[in-house]
Amino acid sequence: MKNEKSGKPEKQYNPEKKRENPDGKFSRPFVRSSGKKFQKSVRSGQGRGEPDKIRLNKFISNSGVCSRREADTLIQAGAVSVNGKIVTELGTKVNPSDRVMFGDQAISREKPRYILLNKPKGFITTVDDPEKRKTVMALIAGACRERVYPVGRLDRNTTGLLLFTNDGNIAKKLTHPRYGIKKIYHVELDKPLIKEDLIKISDGLVLEGDAVKVDNIEYIGDGKDRKQIGVALHSGQNRIVRRIFEHFEYKVVKLDRVYYAGLTKKNLPRGHWRFLEESEINMLMMISTR
Repeated sequence: MKNEKSGKPEKQYNPEKKRENPDGKFSRPFVRSSGKKFQKSVRSGQGRGEPDKIRLNKFISNSGVCSRREADTLIQAGAVSVNGKIVTELGTKVNPSDRVMFGDQAISREKPRYILLNKPKGFITTVDDPEKRKTVMALIAGACRERVYPVGRLDRNTTGLLLFTNDGNIAKKLTHPRYGIKKIYHVELDKPLIKEDLIKISDGLVLEGDAVKVDNIEYIGDGKDRKQIGVALHSGQNRIVRRIFEHFEYKVVKLDRVYYAGLTKKNLPRGHWRFLEESEINMLMMISTR
């Protein structure tokens, strides 16, 4: 049969004829070393659309029953069953639809929650305190039914941004030194910071054998009040901002974290909390790819 426009014979499709590559070799399906045909994985599962599985200890941890390490102990002790069968092997994975039991208690995979608090002074960053001091958990009481935890710590007298979540992966990224999470603090000192000391801090210093480097340090506003300092850094070392100024014999009167991992205090009064917006959650999810 000829093509009406070109007048040239049209090629006829022959289902029996194998397709050839430019080098003359016949094409064939991609084969792994195992001999099985390659099936492209999909987001909802592998090949056949099975739901994503999750490690059993993470499933238990996400439910708020205990930490992952404690979950491993429960699993090895035979206290956890999946679909009616006792599971003792660490590393076991389960589907979100599986029936997981801790003794007679059913465990359900919780919805991830992300709560941002503008912490006031006088509260310690812990879930529970044996000395019965005020904890940050009291400030978000009733926010959600899921069991959330503070990510990292702020000193009792330090104010500002503090994140709570039950998402273990996000919490790990925000606290692990590898990811270098950026934090900005508003510092008020007991006396003006002289220019020479500001330059020394900017150049970097060594504290107790560890090198400390700030991203930026400057006077706030027009610089007339040299007690008001802005400090940006990625270090997650304990009490690092206070220790920097103590090294130069300054006392930190007030310390306020105004920026944390891309999150700010905008429209969040002191002592108040709010759920993160979807765009903010997505931003945190992208931390590993930065």
